[in-house]
Amino acid sequence: MRSVSEIAAPSSYWILAASFGLNTNILEINLINPILVLGILFYYGRGVLINLLENRKRTILNTIQDAEERYKEATDKLKRARTRLQQAKAKADEIRINGLNQLDREQRDLVDAADEDLKGLEDSKNYTIRFEKQRAIEQVRQQVSRLASERALESLNGRLNNELHLRMIDYHIDLLKSMENSAD
Repeated sequence: MRSVSEIAAPSSYWILAASFGLNTNILEINLINPILVLGILFYYGRGVLINLLENRKRTILNTIQDAEERYKEATDKLKRARTRLQQAKAKADEIRINGLNQLDREQRDLVDAADEDLKGLEDSKNYTIRFEKQRAIEQVRQQVSRLASERALESLNGRLNNELHLRMIDYHIDLLKSMENSAD
């Protein structure tokens, strides 16, 4: 029985093949040799090629799954971030509104306090004016009274003589006696 190598190339040709080399001349190449090489490569390389392709396919599928998971995580994070952003905006609006309300209250309180202080100052001013007016009136009254007393005394001293003086004393004594009798 003959081997496959003897069918492809008879043993007389093996002597020539003792030195192995690559013939790049297409016209001199036997058509069976490239077919055999391609067949062997296809037979043995098919499993390797299939493994490589399956590994590549698994790698691509894993990469796609990882990308989808990361996309889902990023989408969830984005939703949470948007929710936090909305909460932060609501909180900022609430703080701003509270600040404006507080500012309005403080302004009203300040205006009310200023009005009360102004009213107190006005009352104090009016009291001081009344007090000074009364004091001035009292001073004028005392001066008028003193002057009237001095003039009356001068007038009396000028008119008063001994006889008039005695009559005045008698009149006042009678007046005191009549008051004493009416009291009993």
